[in-house]
Formats: sequence, C-alpha cells, structure tokens
Amino acid sequence: MTMLSHTFQTLADPTRRGIVEVLRKGERQVNDIVEQVGIHQSGVSRHLRILHEAGFVTIRPDGQRRLYSLRPEPFRELENWLAQYRGLWEARLDRFGAALEEQRKCRKTPDKEQHS
Repeated sequence: MTMLSHTFQTLADPTRRGIVEVLRKGERQVNDIVEQVGIHQSGVSRHLRILHEAGFVTIRPDGQRRLYSLRPEPFRELENWLAQYRGLWEARLDRFGAALEEQRKCRKTPDKEQHS
C-alpha cells in the first residue's frame, strides 16, 4: 500500500477524523478526547493507536498521563498531493463562477426592461 493510500485509509474513519479535529486544538489526554468524541475510552485508545502507527499522532508521557498531539508531516504530504490538483479545481471553479455571473447578468437584463 502506498503512503498516500495509507493516509486516506487512516482518515476515512469518521471517528479518527473527529479525534484529529479535537487534537487540532492542541495536545490532549485520552479522557479529554473521550469527552469530545463521545465514544468509550477503549475505542478512543484504539483509534489513537491507529493514528499513531500511521504517523499522525505523537505521544508525550507526562508523569502518569499520556498526552497526544498531531504531527504536521502527514498533513503536509496530503497538502502537497492535493496541490497538484488545485489548478484543475480552480480553473473549473473559475469557469463555473463566470457562467453563474453570465446567468445573473442575463436575468437582470429582462427585469430592467420590464421596469422601464
């Protein structure tokens, strides 16, 4: 499996995406994540293990606690891959925007003629 496929497979799970959203706000303990995500501690721990093994999360021991945080590197890799397609999307969105603007202009023209 390619690194990119592994990235998408890891982030495909909605619970893992929820955990990523929680960790986006900063370092958290498991119990903090449990409260935010709304699943049992064992489920959060399992998803954190998957995220850690995939390289998305780091673990920092702090006495009895373990603090989890996001690693930026996998997100940069994903961003770099998406950047290859950004030009395609932007060109299509620009054409779509131009078509909408043209429709808007065409609709205003008959209205103006009716009120004149």
